[in-house]
Amino acid sequence: MKPLLYISLMQCDLFWENPTENKNHFEKVFSNFLKDEKKSKKNKETDIVVLPEMFTTGFTMNVDLAENFANSNTLNWLKEQAKKYDVAITGSIIIEEDKKFYNRLFFVEPNGNFRTYDKRHLFRMAGEHEVFSAGKELPIFEYKGWKICPQICYDLRFPVFSRNDLMIDENGIATSGYDILLYVANFPTARALAWNTLLPARAIENSCYCVGVNRIGKDGKGIEYQGDSAIYNPKGEKLDAISQKIEKTEILYYAVSAIDLQDYRKKFAVYLDDDKFELT
Repeated sequence: MKPLLYISLMQCDLFWENPTENKNHFEKVFSNFLKDEKKSKKNKETDIVVLPEMFTTGFTMNVDLAENFANSNTLNWLKEQAKKYDVAITGSIIIEEDKKFYNRLFFVEPNGNFRTYDKRHLFRMAGEHEVFSAGKELPIFEYKGWKICPQICYDLRFPVFSRNDLMIDENGIATSGYDILLYVANFPTARALAWNTLLPARAIENSCYCVGVNRIGKDGKGIEYQGDSAIYNPKGEKLDAISQKIEKTEILYYAVSAIDLQDYRKKFAVYLDDDKFELT
């Protein structure tokens, strides 16, 4: 397990229903940050770059923008960027597979390997459940020895689904469960209190780091987003965040510590008293 895992959260506005403009924008951000960081003693070790939910389109129900899973341009683009900058990149886009549509998160590694997660809880207040199919599985991604549980936006409101089936060995290293709970989102300003309350709650109840990246700006429907991207430790303490007053693309760069996580889990073994059950 890598002692320090460096995570870069990309908080930005999104071009409404315009994949080309969004990818061009991210390429500029990557070039300015990831290229320059190799020359910097401070920012030279980014392991994972996190993009928002539906980062190519904004949160839209327009499935005409869906990409076929078998030949997704954006997946190929993610592979190219991950390889170019030697980082893993994650975020969700609209995917069509077997005549069904999914809000699908990709986790792409520098070597081209990738894993996916389909959003389980579809936001009915926007009609997402009428257009998209819900995911059926909750995968755990392992990267550089860290176990990561991916989630998308509305999933944040459902703690049972993200429940950490945690067991650790005598060194505090997880033998089951996960170390990082990762949310990518388009979470509106109108519900910012829920976002800022539930992220630390998920960290506390799951004895893990909780990472949330959210967009800013206003989408094509006039809905406003204030960001509040942040990282919380297992105590629910905010380790770092991007101010809601920031109105331009910003990057939250932070290293989460395996030693701190393991020490906390050994000293405060809440997981030993969990109620046991299985999701069906």
